Amino acid sequence: MRTPRSSLVAAAFLAACGAPAGGAPSASAPSASAPSASAAASGSSSPPAAPPPPAPQAAAPAAATSPAPAPCGALGCLAFDTPAQAFAHVLESGPRVLAVGEAHAQQGSEGIPSTTRRFTELFLPALAGRASDLIIELWAVDPRCKKEQVARVETEQRTVTQGQAAQNQDEFLALGHAAKRLGIRPHQLTPSCQEVDAIVRAGPDAVTAMLEMIARQTAAEAKALLGREDAAGKMVIAYGGALHNDVAPRPGRERWSFGPELSAITAGKYVELDLIVREFIKESESWRALPWYPHFDREEHPDKAVLFNPAPGSYTLIFPRSS
Repeated sequence: MRTPRSSLVAAAFLAACGAPAGGAPSASAPSASAPSASAAASGSSSPPAAPPPPAPQAAAPAAATSPAPAPCGALGCLAFDTPAQAFAHVLESGPRVLAVGEAHAQQGSEGIPSTTRRFTELFLPALAGRASDLIIELWAVDPRCKKEQVARVETEQRTVTQGQAAQNQDEFLALGHAAKRLGIRPHQLTPSCQEVDAIVRAGPDAVTAMLEMIARQTAAEAKALLGREDAAGKMVIAYGGALHNDVAPRPGRERWSFGPELSAITAGKYVELDLIVREFIKESESWRALPWYPHFDREEHPDKAVLFNPAPGSYTLIFPRSS
């Protein structure tokens, strides 16, 4: 993981899908969960002490002879036999930027393979040779920043990360290491001390300031990577919460998303892919606000990968039920 002149001090606030209407994500929303600041402060890439739960078996990209997906309703819904087939379908347009968003695992879900782990084991190998770089939504804070300012930002983060599963930090780090082994360069976000100070000065709006900073940082990093000569023709992947990647953000959230900017500079070769673990879906306002939610029945096609395509370049992939 690239950490130029910096140490891993705090994990970025990872805003996942569907914050409550009218404001920034709250601790009770599926979007308001991130690797805890205390876990990130250790900088450790070692796995959790407890043995990880069984993960889905790694799958290869869908073959040309794969069965055709079955239509399953509105918003272009298709049901695939495997997640790998659904992922291959998403990649058919040949995006330059693949922006993957997730709903982060919460406490009590440790027995279910997380979205991060599924992406690392099922999808990332299919991107070897096709993607040049992976931007992961973690902060690498400059050690020259004032310690008291960094500590105040960490305090703000803890208000929205306290319900998160303990292994999330390790799994984000593992994603970066796995990418590197596959020849995909991993990158963290590197906010300046001025940006850290701006979050502190935002006071009660600190979370909103974090969301805006993450979008700016990711967009800037992606644009720089797209301009590299050795990345010509290859994808840049952005991995984080399923809010920043929105290609058409909801009104009032435009500054939280890098989607429109990156879609414009790639002439539409941008794909927003939200990954959802079926068991994580809850009956809550923040989940009900998502466009696919009214059209999804968790009891229907339980052993299939369900893929919605609510708008051009925008997909939501819901994994089959966990075994």
